[in-house]
Amino acid sequence: MFNSTDFWRRACEIEGEDSFNECALELFRYQSVHVKVYKEYLGLLHKDPSSIKHFSEIPFLPVSLFKNNVVTDQHETPDFFFTSSGTTGQITSKHYLADPKIYEDSLLKCFTHFYGDPSHYCFLALLPSYLERSGSSLVYMMEKLILSGGHPMSGFFLHNHEELAQRMKVLSQNNEKIFLLGVTYALLDFFEKYPMQLSNVVVMETGGMKGKRKELVKSEIHELLTKGAGLKNIHSEYGMTELLSQSYSTGAGIFSCTPWMKILISDLHDPFSQAKTGETGIIKVIDLANIHSCAFLETQDLGRIVSDNNFEVLGRMDHSELRGCNLLVVQ
Repeated sequence: MFNSTDFWRRACEIEGEDSFNECALELFRYQSVHVKVYKEYLGLLHKDPSSIKHFSEIPFLPVSLFKNNVVTDQHETPDFFFTSSGTTGQITSKHYLADPKIYEDSLLKCFTHFYGDPSHYCFLALLPSYLERSGSSLVYMMEKLILSGGHPMSGFFLHNHEELAQRMKVLSQNNEKIFLLGVTYALLDFFEKYPMQLSNVVVMETGGMKGKRKELVKSEIHELLTKGAGLKNIHSEYGMTELLSQSYSTGAGIFSCTPWMKILISDLHDPFSQAKTGETGIIKVIDLANIHSCAFLETQDLGRIVSDNNFEVLGRMDHSELRGCNLLVVQ
């Protein structure tokens, strides 16, 4: 019998492609039977789960199906869910969580994998728009990082830029490590008003102008932020409501994954064929933390593989709706 606790423990211990493939196939076979929406989707494709021998052969569920369906294990009846931000008039996605503790464990392990112990940082979250609605997974993530870090000066900021600037000044004078995460337009507004020369600071943008500013390409945004913050690199996060793990870029727009996550790129003209390394295609994600929903998702984002599990995000499919936390096309 499938045991989610045991599976998650083994997923966190993955080393190499063979062990990833074993876990991915085990979860696929479970979800192909017990996640109703995914089971029906596989039926429409006339795919026999027993014929799949490698994770690259697994059919990926379009994330758009989260907008009109409850994508969850049929044995679970969760009442806790995350919602996508969306814009006025759009249908938002809901990701139901049967076990929020898996998400919390995933986000903390993911952060530690890339940045070390959260207790080494003071977390500052500049998240207007996200704080002004309910159900944001990003706000939830930062709440858990703040709690785990335990720094007394950590906190959320809405439009109180002066208070944020003063707090950063005090922390910098005390030579404390700062992790500032913010929605893109808010970071641009903040550093225009309060330019700084920072060190010992991670500034991470999450994407999204949300109609507040003119859309800019990623390189322009990072140029403005590096100048305003006095830093060499601006970090980025790639995540979405439908996923329970995050990918991070420490600069140059190259994202990396944890061992329990895998990025594949499908051919632009044939979603069931893989693009070659370096070729632009549709980003598909295997997130083994998505135990009780669907771990195999086809996004509406364009990207390309740079090297093993390192990838670039290049923009959005032309026909897809703009996500509230939208990605910017690289030119």
